[in-house]
Amino acid sequence: MDYLYRYNSSLGQITLACDGSALIGLWFNNQKHFGSTLGSEITDLEFARRVLLRENEPDEVRDVFAQTSEWLDRYFDGRKPGFTPPIRLIGTHFQQTVWRALMTIPYGETRSYSQLASLITLRRKLGTDHTKETGSRTSPRAVGMAVGRNPISIIIPCHRIVGSDDSLTGYAGGVDRKIRLLALERISSS
Repeated sequence: MDYLYRYNSSLGQITLACDGSALIGLWFNNQKHFGSTLGSEITDLEFARRVLLRENEPDEVRDVFAQTSEWLDRYFDGRKPGFTPPIRLIGTHFQQTVWRALMTIPYGETRSYSQLASLITLRRKLGTDHTKETGSRTSPRAVGMAVGRNPISIIIPCHRIVGSDDSLTGYAGGVDRKIRLLALERISSS
């Protein structure tokens, strides 16, 4: 069973999902691909039904939500959180590779799709991404598609990806939120 929790941020309501031991989803409400790792659409009625079951949540679930809330509190206060709550990536091998690469972008910095693709290609050549593929060039377009399907927004910082000319590009949570997330990290947007 997946567990849900709502977090109120300065940029709107965020829904968190936990599989019992790790965070598997973090979405701004109404963002693209909302609830993508849950296998079924989460309506307000379904969310309310699951909240009624909250008293039966295992301690591990409460811990995941507490750690994630603490991470988000620090982040929205404009501070580098300094830790990552337990997460589980649910997606294709390639998507997971891209999402892990996103997590290497330091707080307060951005990268382009091309730079991220080059990093993934380099890791493949060096054999450090734990894949059997070696030397294949990674397409920035394929990276962009995987970035757009990121199920753990903010913590996996897809908002730190910009165009090759530093222009802002799409963000599943909306470009207006992307601008505000970058501003929280003191990154000026073009």
